[in-house]
Amino acid sequence: MDKIILKKIADAFEGDFQYDALIRTLYATDASVYRKLPKAVAFPKNDNDLKKLLQFAKDNKIGLIPRTAGTSLAGQCVGDGIVVDTSRYFNQILSVDEKKKQVTLQPGVVRDELNLYLKPMGLFFGPNTSTSNRCMIGGMVGNNSSGTTSIQYGVTRDKVVKLKTILSDGSEAVFKELDKEEFLLKTQENTLEGAIYSNLYGELSNEDTQKEIKREFPNPKIHRRSTGYAVDELLDNQVFGHGNSKINLAKLLVGSEGTLAFTTEITVQLDDLPPTFAAMVCTHYKSLEACLSDVVPVMNHSLHLCEMMDKVILDCTKNNRQQLANRFFVEGDPEAILMLELRAHNKEALDKQIAELQETITASGLSYAQPVLYGVDIQKAIELRKAGLGLLGNMVGDKKAVACIEDTAVALEDLKAFILEFSQIMANYDQRAVYYAHAGAGELHLRPILDLKQSKDVKLFRQITTDVAHLTKKYNGSFSGEHGDGIVRAEFIPLMIGQKNYELLRRVKSFFDPNGILNPGKIVDAYPMDQSLRYQVDRKEPTIETFMDFSDSQGILRAAEKCNGSGDCRKTEKMKGAMCPSFHATKQEKDTTRGRANVLREFLTQSQKPNKFDHKELKAVFDLCLSCKACSSECPSNVDIATLKSEFQFQYQETNGYTLRSKLFAHNTKINAVNSKVSGIVNAVYKSPLGTFIKSVTGVAQERQLPPVYRFNFDAFLTKQTQNPNGKKVVLFIDEFTKYLDVNVGKDAIVLLTKLGYQVQLFYGDSGRTYLSKGFLKQAKNLAEKNTKILMPMVANNIPILGIEPSSILSFRDEYKRLVEDKDEVVKLSNSSFIIEEFLSQELQNGSLSSDVFTKEKRTVKMHGHCHQKSLSNQKVTFDILNLPENYSVTIISSGCCGMAGSFGYEKEHYQISMQVGELKLFPAVRKSSSETIIAANGTSCRHQIKDGTGREALHPITILKEALVI
Repeated sequence: MDKIILKKIADAFEGDFQYDALIRTLYATDASVYRKLPKAVAFPKNDNDLKKLLQFAKDNKIGLIPRTAGTSLAGQCVGDGIVVDTSRYFNQILSVDEKKKQVTLQPGVVRDELNLYLKPMGLFFGPNTSTSNRCMIGGMVGNNSSGTTSIQYGVTRDKVVKLKTILSDGSEAVFKELDKEEFLLKTQENTLEGAIYSNLYGELSNEDTQKEIKREFPNPKIHRRSTGYAVDELLDNQVFGHGNSKINLAKLLVGSEGTLAFTTEITVQLDDLPPTFAAMVCTHYKSLEACLSDVVPVMNHSLHLCEMMDKVILDCTKNNRQQLANRFFVEGDPEAILMLELRAHNKEALDKQIAELQETITASGLSYAQPVLYGVDIQKAIELRKAGLGLLGNMVGDKKAVACIEDTAVALEDLKAFILEFSQIMANYDQRAVYYAHAGAGELHLRPILDLKQSKDVKLFRQITTDVAHLTKKYNGSFSGEHGDGIVRAEFIPLMIGQKNYELLRRVKSFFDPNGILNPGKIVDAYPMDQSLRYQVDRKEPTIETFMDFSDSQGILRAAEKCNGSGDCRKTEKMKGAMCPSFHATKQEKDTTRGRANVLREFLTQSQKPNKFDHKELKAVFDLCLSCKACSSECPSNVDIATLKSEFQFQYQETNGYTLRSKLFAHNTKINAVNSKVSGIVNAVYKSPLGTFIKSVTGVAQERQLPPVYRFNFDAFLTKQTQNPNGKKVVLFIDEFTKYLDVNVGKDAIVLLTKLGYQVQLFYGDSGRTYLSKGFLKQAKNLAEKNTKILMPMVANNIPILGIEPSSILSFRDEYKRLVEDKDEVVKLSNSSFIIEEFLSQELQNGSLSSDVFTKEKRTVKMHGHCHQKSLSNQKVTFDILNLPENYSVTIISSGCCGMAGSFGYEKEHYQISMQVGELKLFPAVRKSSSETIIAANGTSCRHQIKDGTGREALHPITILKEALVI
C-alpha cells in the first residue's frame, strides 16, 4: 500500500500508527504456524481512532485484524491488512458491581491481572487458559476461551453479560440481554444494528433453519464448542418460542474472532473465589487407553480440574530448567497422568471427597500410582501442565508438534472411542501424537509431529487435519473447542456444520460486515489452511556461520525458531518471574523474547545481505535486551535471547565497527587494572568536574556515579588468615569485579571461608563478562579457553571453584560451553563451579555447617537475587545461607530484574528504562523496608542500582554472614 495513504491516517490518529519494516515483521505471526506481513499496525487510543480505522478500511478495501496478546494458535491474529492492537491503550478495568458480581473492562485487560484486582472482593473470572498470565479478556471473548476450570465455571461465552461495540459502519451498539419485546423493537431501528437484529430474526425464525442447525451443529452436551458462529446458542429463548429465557446477541459475538464487530467494553459475570481447601489426586497409567477409561467415572465426582498429560509432554519437562522441579510427583515413567483437583470449604469435607474419589480409582484398578498433592504442590503440578504447549518447542530440529487438530472436543462418553480411532489415524500416517489438556471437558489437544518446511509434511498437514475433521464429525464433535477456527480450521466449517448452515454463517457475516473488512479469511471465506505458513516450503536452508556454538539447537536459526509464539514473555511485572524486564517497562512487542526471536528468524531467512545480521531492525529489537537470561529458563522453549544478542552484536559490529563506548565497557577490566595503580587520583577525578566530562564524552548517564577502583593484595590478606590444614579445599575466584571494584566483598569471602574451616586457594581471572555483554566474542573466547586450562588441575582434584559475582562464575556454566573448543573440559568446569552461596548451601545440607558459629541477634534481611542466578541456579541457596544465623528473618523480594544489567544502566540512552525497571518492584520494596532492615544483593550491578535508585546500601550475602560470625 502507498505510504502516502498510510501516512494520511497516521497523521489523523490519536494513538500510534506504524508501518515500518520492523513493526510489520513483529506482527506478521502469532502463536500459530502462519505468517502474513501486515501493511501496518495500529494502536488505537479511543473509539474515534477505531471509527477512523473502519472508514479507512472501507475506503481502501483493506482488512482490519484485531489483536490483544497475540497468543492465538489458529492464525486469528495474522493478516495482510492492518493489525489493530488494543492492548496498549484499551486496558482499563472500568467498574465493578460487587452486588451483581459483574465487572466491566476493556479488551486489553490481562486475565490473571483482573483476578488479582478482584481477589480482595472475594470474586474472580472463571475461564482460565494456559496463557492466563498474559492473555487478555478481549482475546478470550474472540476465541470463547475455556481452560482448565471450565468443568466448574464454564467457558467465556457463559460469562459474557454485555458487549459494547463499534460496528463496521462506525456506529456504536451494545449487545446485552433482551426480552422478546425489546428484541422486536430493535428490528424496527433504521440502523446497521437494527438491520442485524431484523435479518437474524428473519433467518432464525425459520423452522427448517432451526432444525438444520440442531441436526448439524456439534452436540450441545459439549460445552467447549466454538465451531463457526454460535447461532445454535441463539435458538433456546422466548424470541424463537423455545423457553422463557431472554436472548443476548453478545453470545454470538463471543467466539467470532473479531469478524463481526470491534468490542470496546466487556461486562462479564464473576464467581465467588473457589473453596480454599484443595487437593489434587494425580493418577498414573501405563497406557493411554487405561487413562481414558478412567475419565468418565472420575468425572462423576465434583472435580474442579481434570487434566491429562502424556509421556511426550512429561519427557519434555525433563529438559526444562524451570519445570524439572515441578516433576516431583511423577512416579516411574507413566504413559499418561490425570490431574484431578478437589476443593471444599473445610478439611473434613475435602478428606471425604478424596476418599470417595480414591474408591472410584481403586475400583477401576487401572492406575498404578495416585499421589495426593496439597498446598503449593498443586500449583507446581498445574504449572507443569500449563507449560506443555511451550515445552513442545524444545524439540530439536525442524519437526514440531503442529497445532491443527489440537482443539477437538467430543461428548465425554465418546472420548475414549474417539481417541482410539484418532490414534489409529495417526498410526496410519506413522505419527505418534502428543496428548494433553482438558480430559474432563472431552477435549484433548492432539498434535502431529511435522516439518512444515517440507512439502511432503505440508501435504500431511492437510491430510491429517481432513481425516480428523471427518472423525470429529462422525462423533458430532466440535473441531474448535477453545482455540478457535482461525485459518487452520475455518476451511472445515462446511464439513462440520453442513453447507446450508455454512451459507447461513456467510449471511450472518454480511449482516454485520457487508464490506468484509473485519478480520477477513477467518470463519467464512477462509484462507487456505496449508498456505501462508511461517516457513517457506522446500527452500534451501541459508548457511549462517556463527562464532558461538549453537549445535545444541542445530544452528542459530533453529535456536530462534524454538520460539513458537506462545507469548509467555508478554506477562507483566505483576506476574511471577523476571521475563522480560524491558517489556515490563515499555509494554511493546519489540521488547519481548518473542519479538526478538521472530525478527531474528525473519532476517536470517529473508536477508539478501552477505552478513544477514547487518540490519538496523535487529539492532533495534536487541537494543533494550538487558541480557538478564530470564528467557533461558522462564520461556518454556528456553529461547536464550541474551546469547543470541551476544552473537548478533559480534556479527553486526564486525561489519559496522565497534564504538568507543563499547570498547571502553568491554575492556573495562584492563582499564581498571591500570587505574587501580593510581586509584586515589582516579577516584578523585571521577568525583570532580572532569568526571562529568568523562561521562559526557563516553555516553555515560550523568545521573550515574562512576564506580571507584581499588588496589588490594588479596594474597597477602589470605596469608594473614588462620587456615585449617585439614579443612576442605576450595578455590575462590577473584573475578574482575571483585579484584578492582568490590574489594571488601572479596575480603569478606576470604574471612568467612577461612573462619568456617575451609582451605582457600585464590584464582585471579577475568571471566569475560564485559566482553560477552558487548559482543566482543573473540576476546571472550580467549579468556574462556585460558581460564578453562588453568582451572583444569583444580577440577581434576575435585576442588570446587567458588564465585562471588554471579554473572562471572555462571559464565563458566553458560557461555563457556559455546566458546571453549574442548567440550569435555568445559562441562567438567561447569560442574565444578558454584556461586559461593550454592556451595555453602550444599555444605549446610550435608551437615558441614551449623548456626552455632553465628550470632543469636535478631535481624531482618530482605534479599534481591541476581538475574543470572535465578536463571542458571536458584535464589533459595542464598535464602538458605542467610538463614544460618538462627534469629535472622529473611524474605526474598519479588523483584524481577534490577534494571542495571552491567553497563546497560550506565548508558545515557538506557538510563531511564533502567530506572523504570527498578521502579516496577525492587525500589518500592527497598523503600518500604525499615532503616534497620539489611538489604542483601549478591550482584555488583544490583547493589549499584539499589544505591542509585533508593539511596540504600545493599550488602553481599557473604558480607552479611561474615558480620554475623562469632568465631
